[in-house]
Amino acid sequence: MKSKIQISGFADEISSNFTEQLETVTALSMHYISLRSADGKGIADYTVEEAEQKLLPKLEKYQVKVSSIGSPIGKVGVEDEEGFEKQKRQLAEICKICKLLDCRYIRVFSFFIPEGKDPDDYKEIVIGKMRQFLDIAREADVVLIHENEKDIYGDIGRRCRTLFEALPDEHFRAAFDFANFVQCKEDTEVCWELLRPYIAYIHIKDAVSTDNENVVCGTGEGKIKELLAKAINEEGYEGFLTLEPHLVLFDSLASLETTAAENIIKENKAENGAEGYAMQYHALCGILDEI
Repeated sequence: MKSKIQISGFADEISSNFTEQLETVTALSMHYISLRSADGKGIADYTVEEAEQKLLPKLEKYQVKVSSIGSPIGKVGVEDEEGFEKQKRQLAEICKICKLLDCRYIRVFSFFIPEGKDPDDYKEIVIGKMRQFLDIAREADVVLIHENEKDIYGDIGRRCRTLFEALPDEHFRAAFDFANFVQCKEDTEVCWELLRPYIAYIHIKDAVSTDNENVVCGTGEGKIKELLAKAINEEGYEGFLTLEPHLVLFDSLASLETTAAENIIKENKAENGAEGYAMQYHALCGILDEI
């Protein structure tokens, strides 16, 4: 079954040092990463020239490819017009980086909703702004993969489905994240059925709903084993399974969460990022062997 898929991962959870990231993944015999940050700098802050000079040579040296760009595009307040315009400029540059790195996917989000407000009230605004992101991606011929992140419009299955129905385009697909759905009190199996026609990418991250903490994949409430068995064996899923362990506190975590990082990872489950990454990798391999 593994021949149908490729395992990738957010390697900045290993270390902020890009060389250490690549050394660790190659030691695990992995050949892909999802590029979110390198050498302490988020990918949205790189220019295409910097990526060509600083990132591409190391990727080529270690013979590692990029499965997706883990961009922060869409992680901005839905009412923040200045932030939105900045992100459109960033997305245009990220599209160039994506092509440079021979990558097809850019991970995006669907805007933070003001605290206490009903996300459904922002439906048309979100769709309009996502359409502008999509226009940029379509012109560059790259695929935006929407992650169901907490506190954004598309945090639950129903609203994710609304986005894909409103923007039917091969350049806009779903990145399915098990843990985020659990942390939003959603049933991952129900969400899978809702989004199945649109899923092009899968994040391997698990969680428990009791305290919303992330756990090793397969040990939480994400139904990862059951849904991967269904996806691979029954539905013929072929694509990336991307490790996003969230098992130890890592340098860029604070920039990824709206709550304090210590509320997501209450105690480190490994000695360091490399060990946590390896734990998640071996747990996923075990699941794949079983199914």
